[in-house]
Formats: sequence, C-alpha cells, structure tokens
Amino acid sequence: MKALMFSDEPKNIKEMLTYFSNDMEVTAISVEDALVKKYGAEKIYFYKDGFSDNISNAIQKLVDLIKPDYIFISSTILGREIAGILSSKLNEQCISEIFSFKLGKMATTKRYLYGGKTVLEEESNCKLFTVSPGLAEAVETNNESKSENLTLEPTKYRLIERKEKKSGDSDIAEAKIIVSIGRGVGSKENIDKIMPLVNMLNAKLAGSRPVCLDYKWLTEDQQIGLSGKKVRPDIYIALGISGQIQHIAGIRGAKTIIAINKDESAPIFEECDYGIVGDLFKIVPALVDKINN
Repeated sequence: MKALMFSDEPKNIKEMLTYFSNDMEVTAISVEDALVKKYGAEKIYFYKDGFSDNISNAIQKLVDLIKPDYIFISSTILGREIAGILSSKLNEQCISEIFSFKLGKMATTKRYLYGGKTVLEEESNCKLFTVSPGLAEAVETNNESKSENLTLEPTKYRLIERKEKKSGDSDIAEAKIIVSIGRGVGSKENIDKIMPLVNMLNAKLAGSRPVCLDYKWLTEDQQIGLSGKKVRPDIYIALGISGQIQHIAGIRGAKTIIAINKDESAPIFEECDYGIVGDLFKIVPALVDKINN
C-alpha cells in the first residue's frame, strides 16, 4: 500500500508518519523541517511559502507519478482548503477529520459527528482524507527519509498583509503536563491563583472554548477542544471545566486526567482518572503545599 500525505505543520506530519508508516509506504510533503526526516517516510518533499493553488497542483502531479492508494491531508486551515481543491481535481470524495484508520477489504475510519457528541465509524472505498491533529504520539525511527525540494508553480494569490494573532507563550500541543481552566475559575484575575501550580509542575496553561474565545482570558491558541487543539499530555489537570463533549474530544489522547470541580454532577467526572469535588481555590493551594513538602 502506498500513501501520500501533506501537512504545513511539522508536528502533525510527524504524528501522521508515526501512525501510517508501519502499514504503508509513505511519501510526505512538508514545510522545511529536518527533524521530519526521522519519522518513517520513504521520501519527503519540502516546500517554502506555498499557497493552496500551487501546493494542490504539486500534489496532483505527485499523485499521477506515485499513484498512491490513499491521500492524507492534515486538517489545518491550509490543509482543509487543499483537500477541497484535490477532491474536485481528482474527482474523489473526501472524508474529513478522521482520528482512526484501519486497513481491510475497505478502509475503516472514525470521526466525531454532531459537534463531537458521537463517533461515526465508516467503511468506504475512499482514498482522500483529512486527518485530525493529535492522531498519535510522534515517535522517531532509526532511519532517515530521503528528501527533495518540491518545485511549486507561481501562485495566483498575492499576499497583501499578514496579521499575527496574539498567542500564548508556547505550543500546548507539545506539553507533557497541562493545567487547563474553565469558567469555574470565575475571572481573568483569578488565573494568578492558579499559576503557582502551573509553575511548580512546569506545566503549560490552557483553557476551554469560553475561556479562550468568549471571555478572552487566554489566547485562541491556548484553546483545547473540538474546535481548538487536540492534546496528548502525560497529565491533564482540568480546573473548573464542566467537561462538555466538545472539550473531551480535545483531551482523549491524555494519559492521565485529573479534574477539580465543585459540581459533583459535572460531565468531566465521567471522563477523568481522578476527580476531586470541591472549591478549586482551596484545593489548588493545598496541592501546591503538598507538592512542596
């Protein structure tokens, strides 16, 4: 089996290579990142400054050359646009946002449906898929992939201006320990009361959708959930997060989930490994003292 995959996020391509390269001969397309060559691809094509039109044209040419059985596109903003273009160019149906893929007589995939409220498992003969970030924990191999620079045609787009979004201090998707806050924290000022725990654990601070998008206590790139980032930390500590299914969809890869919430009926307690019912502003300082001692 041959696969062709694309991502403009090196982290995502590493995850995809780890997940797919054991079962398929993989050719990958990625932005320049030397470390990507250590994750199992037979060959990697590197590009610079591409747009959806010239990248999709380049992918179409590689499809004609390699004749892959499957095409996997990372579900980033650029990736989703490219997948739509390829679906039209190749006359192929695209199954979107998969987080599981199994080979058989037909491909068996899983993806979330109805805003993350349920999981849809499908069998199909489709060959084009977008892949949700957080597919697997990236693992290096002992071999290094062959690489080649990808020549892109001139684009029809012209970049007029670039406005960078306000961002947090680092990428939470790479964090081993995450302390995440929800509306139960009460106010932006109360975040300072959480920071001793964050700093002591050398953790990264993240939040639910309301905290990041509605109240803007944190930045958008710190949001975890179905419409935010999917994370796979060793430890995930949820403070004042109710645990709606849209949030749970972003933390299913966490190894250990610890929840603190004063509402004993909060859905997060059905998903966590350890749960504490109580006032987080009393429990968090107690945890800090306990860890100190």
